[in-house]
Amino acid sequence: MQLTRYTDLSLRVLMYLSYPDRSDLVTIAEIATQFDVPRNHLVKVVNRLVHLGWVSATRGRSGGIRLGVPAETLTLGQILREMEGTTALIDCEGEVCVLRNGCRLRGALADALQQFYRTLDGYTLAEICAAPTAGLIAQMHRLVAMPASAH
Repeated sequence: MQLTRYTDLSLRVLMYLSYPDRSDLVTIAEIATQFDVPRNHLVKVVNRLVHLGWVSATRGRSGGIRLGVPAETLTLGQILREMEGTTALIDCEGEVCVLRNGCRLRGALADALQQFYRTLDGYTLAEICAAPTAGLIAQMHRLVAMPASAH
């Protein structure tokens, strides 16, 4: 199983916004630059995160985004379920398969997927953003705070 780019960007945005030592709002352009991703794709991701209430947004000239919930309350399982959906790993109904009526593969894969999400439910956004990740996120924020001539 591989996460979609959409989910990957969702995780990166949430991790970047989890930095507690920054009082000003973060712009989508800033995040796009930090992660070298297209701004228009990031807008879609951020809109979804705002819709879920995980990110809060302020419009206008001095607007931006920030984490909308405490990082301790979001689990990786919750984030991935929402971003990836809970579709089966294999589509036994859409494919013509001679094993369909007696095969146990779909059940085994469904169990494995549930275990995957249960494992990720044991990790919060705050935990994955702790050291050493916290230092890397802090470094990214410090680069933004530096004057352009200091880069």
